[in-house]
Amino acid sequence: MSSNLTVQGLKVEDSPQFHFRFDGCQNVHVESLHITAPALSPNTDGIHIANTNGVQIYNSVISNGDDCVSIGSGCYDVDIRNLTCGPGHGISIGSLGNHNSKACVHNVTVRDSVIKVSDNGVRIKTWQGGSGAVSGIMFGNIHMISVRNPIIIDQFYCLTKDCLNQTSAVYVSDILYEGIKGTYDTRSPPMHFGCSDSVPCTNITLSDIELLPAQGDIVLDPFCWNAYGELETLTIPPVYCLREGVPRSILDNKDMDHC
Repeated sequence: MSSNLTVQGLKVEDSPQFHFRFDGCQNVHVESLHITAPALSPNTDGIHIANTNGVQIYNSVISNGDDCVSIGSGCYDVDIRNLTCGPGHGISIGSLGNHNSKACVHNVTVRDSVIKVSDNGVRIKTWQGGSGAVSGIMFGNIHMISVRNPIIIDQFYCLTKDCLNQTSAVYVSDILYEGIKGTYDTRSPPMHFGCSDSVPCTNITLSDIELLPAQGDIVLDPFCWNAYGELETLTIPPVYCLREGVPRSILDNKDMDHC
């Protein structure tokens, strides 16, 4: 619950949980942080923000066992650039919509960064049963080094194996991936768009994407489920599974974006 806050030039090591957390803040400037924790340490997010707007996170190095940066509900006007992340779980929007909650995130930019030897690269993760929307997200000029899931939208996020299918979901739309290049760990597809059965992802745009296997020559096909968007340029590997246009279920529901 702070305003006009600057955190700069600090080194933090082995926090038992989140290293930095900003909740209910506005106009937050974070720069030149160095955060380290073991790769297998759970819930050691580098920087977590929630219910916070006007955020700048610049020129920092984060190596931990969870998200490098995690962006929770209620965040907007967030600019992240020149980060080096990894190992860890990458840069994540979410998780959102847990316990049937409403979640809203918009106007987030992540650019000019490196993500290396991480479980994920740039990720949007939501629980089934939630509501609200994620929109106006741009991931640009990001270099991946041996990342398991370089580009991932997971609307079936679940920490156990017994999460029930639900019809409501956080609506994910207007997501731009531009200039994302590097290598991926071939245990998973380089691009994974797993969207809600009832609330498809829309207006996903891919431009100048080049992701190659870190080892060997096995190229995995991208995965899409109920994902709609367009390819501004050819991608490597090709994304044939992205659907064109906007589904009728979205056009008919004018109240989809409740945020």
